[in-house]
Amino acid sequence: MGRKIKTVAVYCGHEFGLNPAFVRDAGLMGELIATNGLNMVFGGGNVGLMGTVSSAALNNGGHVIGISTEHVVAHQEPVHDKIDVKIVRGVNERKQRMFELSDAFIILPGGIGTLNEVTDILTMQQIGETNKPVFFLNTNRFWAPLHDLIVDMMNNQFVETLDDYNVTITNTPHELINMVLNYGR
Repeated sequence: MGRKIKTVAVYCGHEFGLNPAFVRDAGLMGELIATNGLNMVFGGGNVGLMGTVSSAALNNGGHVIGISTEHVVAHQEPVHDKIDVKIVRGVNERKQRMFELSDAFIILPGGIGTLNEVTDILTMQQIGETNKPVFFLNTNRFWAPLHDLIVDMMNNQFVETLDDYNVTITNTPHELINMVLNYGR
């Protein structure tokens, strides 16, 4: 039995992406996080999918915590103006704080930053530093190439087994939230 999930970290892009389904699912995911009583931690930005998921959670009564970096705030993107955003020195401290505050991780479509965040968690799972679950929202098969790459790593004996990872891939926000809510039961 695992422990009940109360707070999820959401990793996703600071852009919207080209497919309108990414925005639709990010908004629905934020809504479902809030309406199911989960707390949310995210990168603090008010743009792209980050802004979409966090605004949807806030608009539905959710408790949202933002963690951003000094550099990002000073040079790249505005922080969400309706939440308390904690500013940390750099990206490694940001990832560490998000990890510490979260019981699980929800991965929406995103770019290199999102990929970096999720591979850190998968590495920690592989070496036994954590067993916190990771839930991928595979909107329009966005994460299928990563799954295929991991299977190829396994087939080439760089990864022993997919059983080393506490990972679930779902296709809809409703499937994902049900997996989160039923985790540990």
